[in-house]
Amino acid sequence: MPITTEKEQLVAELSDKLTRTKGAVLTTYSGLSVAQDTKLRRKLREAEVEYRVVKNTLTRIAAAKANITGLDKHLEGTTAIAISYTDPVAPAKVLSEFVKELKGKNLEIKAGIVEGKVIDANGVKSLASLPSREVLLAQLLAGMQSPIVGLVNVLHGTTRNLVCALEAIRKQKESA
Repeated sequence: MPITTEKEQLVAELSDKLTRTKGAVLTTYSGLSVAQDTKLRRKLREAEVEYRVVKNTLTRIAAAKANITGLDKHLEGTTAIAISYTDPVAPAKVLSEFVKELKGKNLEIKAGIVEGKVIDANGVKSLASLPSREVLLAQLLAGMQSPIVGLVNVLHGTTRNLVCALEAIRKQKESA
């Protein structure tokens, strides 16, 4: 199949997006009503996720140019891709929630890409179940802060014991 200049531009653009993406999710979209599609696109936009319908052949070529392997087997039937350049979890979360809302009808998750690695639909679901980035950072900081708090308490206890001992010595000398 000869590639026209327009298709070459589409492949170059998609390859660039796949290279820059932190997280992407491929879905089927057939059977979505206009209202459902509009609602999905609005939710994705709010999460700063780009969503577009892609041609499987052009996506295969773009993935090869972006050095992403293992995507070919997921590129069958209708395909749309949700891409986030900042949060690898955002597309998975929004799409998983929307699939639950639709009860699995008319929208199906095919696969995902995280930091250039392809994951299957179960991997996308696992990714979607992770806490948000802010929660993970708070948990990390709490874990890092815990030993320091313990050290401060131990040092404070030693100082308190020293003050109590000095106070006891003072009282002993006063009474003597």
